Amino acid sequence: MTDYIDEIEEQDDDTGQLYEHLRIVVDKGQVPVRIDRFMAERLQHSSRNRIQKAADAGFVHVNDSAVKSNYKVRPGDVITLMLDRPHHDTTIEAENLPLDVVYEDEALMVINKPAGMVVHPGAGNFHGTLINAVAWHLRNMPSFDANDPEVGLVHRIDKDTSGLLVVAKTPEAKRHLGLQFFNKTTHRSYNALVWANFTEDEGRIEGNIGRDPRDRLRMAVFAPDSEIGKSAVTHYRVLERFGYVTFVECILETGRTHQIRAHMKHIGHPMFGDERYGGTEILRGERSSTYKAFIQNCLKICPRQALHARTLGFVHPTTGKQMDFTSPMPQDMEQLLEKWRNYIKGLAN
Repeated sequence: MTDYIDEIEEQDDDTGQLYEHLRIVVDKGQVPVRIDRFMAERLQHSSRNRIQKAADAGFVHVNDSAVKSNYKVRPGDVITLMLDRPHHDTTIEAENLPLDVVYEDEALMVINKPAGMVVHPGAGNFHGTLINAVAWHLRNMPSFDANDPEVGLVHRIDKDTSGLLVVAKTPEAKRHLGLQFFNKTTHRSYNALVWANFTEDEGRIEGNIGRDPRDRLRMAVFAPDSEIGKSAVTHYRVLERFGYVTFVECILETGRTHQIRAHMKHIGHPMFGDERYGGTEILRGERSSTYKAFIQNCLKICPRQALHARTLGFVHPTTGKQMDFTSPMPQDMEQLLEKWRNYIKGLAN
């Protein structure tokens, strides 16, 4: 059941059909016990929390019926994990793909990921990912196994977000770097173009990030004291104003799924071009056909959420030295910003 919950989160299949991925027949001598505890004790790599999420999503069945995580298993029960995609071999294969390596040594790699590249194989994206490319790049390093969870990606960014990622080559490096991310001692900043103007020059967004109950492909923001989702904090600073949209810097305290995208939508500033969070709609500006055509041209220039992981800083796991990296603005976002600058200049004339 390795990474089943991660795979569920990436699903785009809305047919409603479910496929069996796991089957357990409960022993005759089994005493009654909660199903999340029962499965966690028997499935390597799967935490009780992740099993609870699968049950809440309707993917854990007993005797052909979906059950919640507090269901108590009984002798003879047939437990199945039913996912909304066919079973697929998730073995990571080395693939000769372009890889922009910013820095590399014996312990780690810093990579500048292009927009449109998935970082890790999952449902619907089993090939062509960043980690497939890393496996090829390190194919002559005997100690690196892309299928070993103790090495590899330390953190992730979304498919259509560009920018910096760190990959650990050794278990020691991954543990050390992972602890830094857990303790929030890394430094990460993003650049984003968002809808609407800010009345302030900087601010702080705090709100738990959790699965949107109305759309499982999106994340939603909940009150910090709601006990729903995971705590998340984003700081932002205005870099440039274009009236109808604003170019901002976002600094993460935490690294939740879709954190900046969900936080910005929550405060009324969806990411420009972010279809999943409403950013492809014309949310500010004029009603003229000229303006509508301008926005459509902007979306053609940058057909994704305008979000770039610009800086990444951490302490090197071996040397103890502070390492700081900056990625240049990708061409699509640079062209998008220039188009807005020219538009605003045209209004002023």
